[in-house]
Amino acid sequence: MSDTPRASGLRILIVEDHDDFRHRLSALLSSYPEFSVRAVSDAQSALRAFEVGMHEVVIMDINLQPATGQGSSSFESMNGIACTRAIKQKHPEVQVLICTVHEDEERIFEALKAGASGYILKRAPLPELIEAIRQVHRGESPMTGTIARKVVSSFQAKPLQCGEKLTTQEQKVLDLLAEGLKAREIAEKLFISITTVRSHVRGIYEKLQVQNRVEMLKKTGRVR
Repeated sequence: MSDTPRASGLRILIVEDHDDFRHRLSALLSSYPEFSVRAVSDAQSALRAFEVGMHEVVIMDINLQPATGQGSSSFESMNGIACTRAIKQKHPEVQVLICTVHEDEERIFEALKAGASGYILKRAPLPELIEAIRQVHRGESPMTGTIARKVVSSFQAKPLQCGEKLTTQEQKVLDLLAEGLKAREIAEKLFISITTVRSHVRGIYEKLQVQNRVEMLKKTGRVR
């Protein structure tokens, strides 16, 4: 087990504040000849690691404790998401793989927005983690199954949460509104009058309890 990378191999930086997990993960990855592994425990050490050598893949925990004995600095409150953002700003070519216990949507999307390319849970089997490292290095976006489903579901249309169900015709009008069509275009497409289209729109607004098109699209998960 070593915190210093080998001279060759895929250069991996582990950023993990739990000593036991960091040491075990470092030892496991170091047993693969294809990997050159370095491990640090905090954001400050992670950023400094890039000053002395380049790393191709970063395995990043989300909850990071401040560096000990370093005094007050802007790094002390930097968690894994902020550290990911800082690394990507300076080294956009580096691939960051989040490895954490957290699986709530807020952290998932904050990490992805910060520049992470993959999101794996710590409970994932070792073979899954190894393959995720290879995938993220190839430019893919590996995710634990439960995480991937949450990401996919966030982009799917949400069911109505209030009021009556829309009629078939109202649903057609809603679909066309979501595509950006105007009342006249919808009337022509559905072979109905503009007055009828407007009547359907009012009905949709009432059933969804919204005041305008933007609110309607947000409520149905169809924001463009």
